[in-house]
Amino acid sequence: MNKEKLLPEYDVKVLLALTKSLHGDKLFFKYLAENGYLELAAWSNAVRGDIEALKWLFNNGYPILGLLSNAIDGEKKAVALVEESKNEFLIHFSQACRGNKQSYIWFKQNNLQIFVYMITEIKDVLKVQAKDSVFWYRWK
Repeated sequence: MNKEKLLPEYDVKVLLALTKSLHGDKLFFKYLAENGYLELAAWSNAVRGDIEALKWLFNNGYPILGLLSNAIDGEKKAVALVEESKNEFLIHFSQACRGNKQSYIWFKQNNLQIFVYMITEIKDVLKVQAKDSVFWYRWK
C-alpha cells in the first residue's frame, strides 16, 4: 500500500508541473501521469471537477488528496475533517483556495511561493467552474 505524501513533501519541480496541470496544460498532466505521480495527475483533474479522478484518489490510497479536493470545493464534511486533522498546511491550503486572505498570507509569510502560485491557479479554476455553472446555456 502506498504511503500517501502531503503536497509539501514533493519536489518543487513536481509541484510546478502539478500547478501547470491544474491550469489545464495536458503536457504537464501527461508528465505527472507517466513519471510516477499518477496521484497528482488525478488530483489536478479532481480539483478541476473530474468526479472519476476524485473516486480514483479515494479508491487507490490517496484519501487525503481526495479530501483536500472536496475541502477546496467547500464541501462541509470535508472542510470539517480537514479542520479536525489539525494539519496546519491542509487547513490553510483549503481555506486559501476558498479565498481566506489570512491563510493566503500564511503561505507568503512562510515563504511557500510554489503554493502561493498553486493557490492562485486553483482559485482561477474555481472561478471558471462557478461561472460555467451560472451560464446554463453552456451545459451539454
